Amino acid sequence: MNKWLSLFVLSLCIGVAHGDDYPSLWDSTDPVMQAGMDKLLKSRGLSDAVATGRLALAVVDISEPQHPRLAVVNGDRMLYAASLPKIAILLGAFVEIENGRLQPDAKLWKDMHRMIRHSDNGAATRVLRAVGHERLLKILQQPGLALYDPEHGGGLWVGKEYSGKGAYKRDPLHGISHGATAMQVARFYYLLETNRLVNAELTARMKEVLALPAIPHKFVKGLKSLPRARLYRKSGTWKDYHADSVLVEEGQHRYILVALARHPDAGKWLVDLALPLRDLVMQTAREQMTSPAGEKSN
Repeated sequence: MNKWLSLFVLSLCIGVAHGDDYPSLWDSTDPVMQAGMDKLLKSRGLSDAVATGRLALAVVDISEPQHPRLAVVNGDRMLYAASLPKIAILLGAFVEIENGRLQPDAKLWKDMHRMIRHSDNGAATRVLRAVGHERLLKILQQPGLALYDPEHGGGLWVGKEYSGKGAYKRDPLHGISHGATAMQVARFYYLLETNRLVNAELTARMKEVLALPAIPHKFVKGLKSLPRARLYRKSGTWKDYHADSVLVEEGQHRYILVALARHPDAGKWLVDLALPLRDLVMQTAREQMTSPAGEKSN
């Protein structure tokens, strides 16, 4: 009996050690990439938008998953994010598929694709109801995921259907119905890419749903000169709120761009920032490779 107990404890320790292979994004700031982002935002006249909290931005190079490199402004500032939090509904559906509580029939797959690629509100509401309002909020806050965490300003939150009905539960910190922080959205994609949202098989299906975005604006428009890049994306727009998020696979490189903004011109901001942010990731990656002794900047 003691032998089996010892093996069980050992297996738990191995699991914990494996989890520790991935650092917290909050501890992964790259000073060179951060300086580059700050310079870029200043050159584009966006310093005031950052200072007043109207622009939150996170860029993460995860080409080496165990050594992510982050640049961020207002990362823990929660903003209304319109349709971007539909990625939280997608996560809820996949978690419930994995634990056997939800059967992935043809109708559900179609709704998930339409919810993400076309941002279909009716499809999003149907998937949300299949998961359950309260169940989704528990998933977002559960230990290990903590995609909504009061200690980090909140995060992904869905407290209202994408329908004419009112909010059923606004987030406890800010009273937002469909909200996000740049850091928690970046974590969503980082956890996705490292198979820590759901198992590897379901991760592949989840990425399939996020691929081939059908709305060619914001980051997608800004990255259109990269035809070989594969984009996994969800955006959001409502009045002067503009949000976008994308995981990009480009050759051997993997990087995440997330932006949340409130301004009438913010959609154009994201178009104009997409390629320079991508170039910043590539430039700092090259500099890191040629630095003495291959020192890590994080």
